[in-house]
Amino acid sequence: MAIDPAELKGRRLGRVLTKMGKVTREQVYEALTIQKERKAPIGRLLIDLGYVNERDVQEALAGQAGMRFVDLSEIEIDEETIGSLPAETVKAYQVIPIEHAGGRKLTIAMKSPDNFRAVDDLRLLMGFKVDAVVADAAQIDALIGKHYASSESVTDVVSDLARDDRFQALADREGSIDLDAVMEVADDNKVIKLLNLVLLQAIKDKASDIHFEPFEEEFKIRYRIDGVLYEMVPPPAYLGPAITSRIKVMANLDIAERRVPQDGRVELVVGGAPIDLRVAVLPTMHGESCVMRVLDRSNVELSLDRVGFDDQTLELVNTLIRKPNGIVIVTGPTGSGKTTTLYAALQELNEISEKILTAEDPVEYDIDGLIQVQVNAEAGLTFAAALRSFLRQDPDVILVGEIRDLETAEIAVQASLTGHLVFSTLHTNDAPSSITRLLDLGLESFLLTATIEGIVAQRLVRTICPKCKEPYDPTEEQLMELALSPEDVQGRKFFRGRGCDNCFKSGYKGRLGIFEIMTLDDDMRDMIMKDASTEALRRQARAKGMRTLRDSGLSAIYEGKTTIDEVVRETIAED
Repeated sequence: MAIDPAELKGRRLGRVLTKMGKVTREQVYEALTIQKERKAPIGRLLIDLGYVNERDVQEALAGQAGMRFVDLSEIEIDEETIGSLPAETVKAYQVIPIEHAGGRKLTIAMKSPDNFRAVDDLRLLMGFKVDAVVADAAQIDALIGKHYASSESVTDVVSDLARDDRFQALADREGSIDLDAVMEVADDNKVIKLLNLVLLQAIKDKASDIHFEPFEEEFKIRYRIDGVLYEMVPPPAYLGPAITSRIKVMANLDIAERRVPQDGRVELVVGGAPIDLRVAVLPTMHGESCVMRVLDRSNVELSLDRVGFDDQTLELVNTLIRKPNGIVIVTGPTGSGKTTTLYAALQELNEISEKILTAEDPVEYDIDGLIQVQVNAEAGLTFAAALRSFLRQDPDVILVGEIRDLETAEIAVQASLTGHLVFSTLHTNDAPSSITRLLDLGLESFLLTATIEGIVAQRLVRTICPKCKEPYDPTEEQLMELALSPEDVQGRKFFRGRGCDNCFKSGYKGRLGIFEIMTLDDDMRDMIMKDASTEALRRQARAKGMRTLRDSGLSAIYEGKTTIDEVVRETIAED
């Protein structure tokens, strides 16, 4: 383009095309007149009128954004430039590197000037000073197909790193670490490429966590997919400090501080989806252990009818969350999907007429319409302190991330007694034992019975992979684990996953919630006041129609969604 893009930046598209000499003012006015009736973009109208072509409009849009438009057919891209970005990154961001002027400077061509997140993420992920230009989408696709057809795997990069003599020097330091040497290696393109591939692979495989773990003889990288950890090809142990330092750079943490735990976060947009990475670094005997929690907002189903409730359970939950006041508790171990269920409930209630406040540790998903508070115990902002302040904010619905102590429990009770609906979580094995847990915290039984409306216990079981699902006949031993006899399951079909590439040979793909919901009626409240045991409460709840976690799991087995092994693993046998 003959004109400096800086002169075109921010101008109207018709004016840009005029300055470029592609159209006259009269032709722009003609298009503007038609636009009043057709409501189409002016670029499209000028193309339809035959005054410009698609390429002219692409150039003008680039100029409008203050960027150069380049013709990639006239550019020769060398091998070093092609190797500066991994294939996974190029495909995820739909860009092509066209000039790598040594050091950390890189020029990329992208399809649209709106793809500014690609520039930001490449600066963060790869540590480059990125200069961006715009090019024809078809030309970019052709170059990606030509140069990046075969993706470079994590195994390839690890093998390459193990052969590189420059990194061997780190292996001979006998525990002492030269910060400058580690920083130099952390900025090396191969280390950055490895970490980048690990992140993109984890996001693609829908992993929930990535673990980087130093041991005496090795450095492990593991993914958690559907609640189960899978190991990747481990890089050489001496690269551990370089990899964790690179992660700390991305999360804006102190690289020199290696004696205390640190927490940070990284925000990316991969394939058009916003991804949050929560980073937790922990000093260990053999170096720093680092865990990245992957929060993929496009992957989470924040809707009650997508969480996994059957029709009957969904109706019961909808009744519970629409109570005018009271406390609704969701219980289960870490990683059982409690937060997702609560967010789905809040999303259901998230209307302009409702004021919803949440206190969380940490805030996992940023949701429009909710006022979310990050608990910070060091600064004195505990759950109890946040909850006390909430009552002066005129809320309708309150979420307390977790009831950990008597003070939090008492303020939650006070909030529900003054006309608020309170949601919270507890760590217990099932719904009836939550009552005992709250009494153990020191909560008075009369306050508990006056406020608790319902308790939802939940677990996540892995679902059978649809690609390798097959029917089979379970053994008597397997049936006995569920306290079933062959007569009990007469005429029922059972399924399992054979194991294929789609599910990493595990036979499972994705997870499903199983639920146990205990609501408090007058009889239950009387029993609690009379200090009834957990077992007595469980019997009474079942007599009143409560489906236990095991019952819910059996339904999922009979529907062909999960396996006997999964339900046995996640639920407790009943008497």
